[in-house]
Amino acid sequence: MAVPEWVWQLLIVFGVLIVALSIAAGLIWVERRLLGVWQDRYGPNRVGPAGLLQVLADTVKILTKEDWIPPFADKPVFVLAPAIVLVTVLLSFIVLPITHSIVVADLDIGVLFFLGMSSLAVYSVVLAGWSSRSKYSLVGGLRAAAQMVSYEVFMALSLGGVLVMAGSLSLVDIVEAQRHVWYIVPQFAGFVVFVVAGLAETRRLPFDLVEAESELVAGFHTEYSGMKFGMFFVGEYLGITLVSGLIATLFLGGWLGPWLPGIVWFLIKLFLFIAFFILMRATFPRPRYDQLMEVGWKIMLPLTLVNLLVTGAIVVART
Repeated sequence: MAVPEWVWQLLIVFGVLIVALSIAAGLIWVERRLLGVWQDRYGPNRVGPAGLLQVLADTVKILTKEDWIPPFADKPVFVLAPAIVLVTVLLSFIVLPITHSIVVADLDIGVLFFLGMSSLAVYSVVLAGWSSRSKYSLVGGLRAAAQMVSYEVFMALSLGGVLVMAGSLSLVDIVEAQRHVWYIVPQFAGFVVFVVAGLAETRRLPFDLVEAESELVAGFHTEYSGMKFGMFFVGEYLGITLVSGLIATLFLGGWLGPWLPGIVWFLIKLFLFIAFFILMRATFPRPRYDQLMEVGWKIMLPLTLVNLLVTGAIVVART
């Protein structure tokens, strides 16, 4: 008996949602263990075998902590801000293809949809910093606005060469166009810029200046506790998973690969870049804020423009 189309689509929606949230939760343990290995120290090793139940322990702690709202905060905005980051990131997973048949929605404007959702995610951090009515939170929110908006420009431009070569904004079509060569080869400059911009967009070390503990206590979420803080925490790990999946899709052929099933290849590439994100945290120091912005506008912007110009010229010359 054939499964009705709407049932299959519903299974894909819930499957992607459950897998994405499970990976985000599991990264709590994975990141601590990998950091322990790379920094020659112990990671979680007390709660459960090899510390595997550390995720459960952290979840219970977050859920049972007092969910406090500062009396001086703008309460409606303060409560709404953490939800925005979760909603925007989860919506972005709609266009991420796991395999040719496992994708929630193969939109003709899939890349634009992702860039639009990443732009909306800025509001979460900015509103959290503003509504807290704290000077540390406000500075973190202002940093986030400048950092994330700036690096969205470089992220979008870095994809220009990929879109020109693929001739489509659909992520499924972009993967199919890489059957002969992965775009990491002809678009290596775009790949490097996209990875750096992805680090900045997810506010991960060394680009976590919006929540720099040594300067801003905890930045935009200084006043948050309990489940609201947990939503920011999960949103960050979901962002890492999303950007890693997009890197695999746009530059490493997505599910394409020999011998193994497509979903296995996709997950291998996904976890490879998740590990890379964690390695960046373990090795690189945090730059000054002016250095971060200078690298973006003086190096990454010209690099993306030259890459787009050269790619366009080559494509036109071949037609």
